[in-house]
Amino acid sequence: MTASSRGSRAAIAIIRSSRPHLSTPFTSISPRAYATAATGLKTLTPEPNSQLHHLSSILPVTSSASQYTTKAGILLSRPPLLTRPNTPFEDAYFFYQKRLHERLALPFSRYFYFKSDTPADVLYKSQAKERGGAAARELGGYTGYGDTAWNDELLVGDKTSSSAHKIDVLIKDGSVKTEDELDDELGVQALKRYTKADKTRDVKALDRKLMRTLYLVVKSEETGKWGFPEGEIVGRENLNQAAERILVQSAGLNMNTWIVGHAPIGHYVQPPPAPTIPGSKTFFMKGRIMTGQADLTGNQYGLEDFKWLTREELQKCLGNKYFSNVRNMLAAR
Repeated sequence: MTASSRGSRAAIAIIRSSRPHLSTPFTSISPRAYATAATGLKTLTPEPNSQLHHLSSILPVTSSASQYTTKAGILLSRPPLLTRPNTPFEDAYFFYQKRLHERLALPFSRYFYFKSDTPADVLYKSQAKERGGAAARELGGYTGYGDTAWNDELLVGDKTSSSAHKIDVLIKDGSVKTEDELDDELGVQALKRYTKADKTRDVKALDRKLMRTLYLVVKSEETGKWGFPEGEIVGRENLNQAAERILVQSAGLNMNTWIVGHAPIGHYVQPPPAPTIPGSKTFFMKGRIMTGQADLTGNQYGLEDFKWLTREELQKCLGNKYFSNVRNMLAAR
C-alpha cells in the first residue's frame, strides 16, 4: 500500500468520526405507537349537526313511473296534391333550359311519327309552323336551327315563360278546334289551383289547400281544447295497434288510412296537474289518409268537432305549449 492511499484512508476516517449523531424522538417510537396515540385524541369542538330542518317537511322523492299514464296519439295527415307554383326566376330558368336543349338536340323527325298526307301530319305541320318548327309546344316562335338560332333569350316583360302562358298554349295546341271554338267552349279549361272549399274557408273539407299538408285535429267536449286524436294504451297493445284503434274509436270507420311505421315520430309530456292526478306521456304515430272523411258520431272520447288544418293554422288553434312540443313533427309544406 502506498503512502498516498494510506493518507486518504486516514482522512476519510477523521471526517466520519467528526459528524454529529442526530437523535430524534421518533426514532424510538414503533408504528403501533402511532395508532395508540391517535385513539387517545379527542376533538375539542362538538360534532357538527348535519340535519337540515328546513327540508324535513318535504316528502321523499319517489319513482315517477306511477305518476304518468302512457298514451298513443295519431298524427293523421293528407299530403299535398299539387306542387307549389314556380317563382318568376324558376319559370325563366326552366324555359331557358328547354330552349338550350332544343338547340343541342337532334332535329325532330316527323315522318317517324306521322304518315305523310294524313290528318295528323297536316295538323302537326300547321302547328309547328306557328312555333317556328320547334318540337316543344310552349317555346314560342323559336327555331333551334338556322341563322337566328342564337336568339334564344327572352326580353324583359315577355310572358312566354310564365306558367299561365304555357297552360294556354298546351290546351290550344292539344285540340283540333280553332281558337274561336275553344273560347266558346267552357269545358276546355285548365283546372284551378284553388277549390270551392278555399273560397268558403271550409276547414272540414279535404279538397282545400291542395299545395299544403293538412292534419286532423279534434276538439274535446270536456276541456274545449283542440289536439290530435289520442287515448290510453290498453292491455298488451303496441303503439301501432293502439293508434289504429284510437283512430277508429275517435274518427269512425269512414276513412281509408295507413299508419306509417311502428316507431313514434315524437311525444308530448303533460305534468301531473295535482299530486293525486297522474300526468300523461303521449307518443304520436304518423298516419296518412287516402280516401274518406272523419265522422265523430258515437266516438268514445267525448269529441265534438274536427278540422283539417295546415301547419300555420295549427299554431293558432293549438296552445303554445302543445304546439311547441309537436311542431317538429309537422312538415314544412
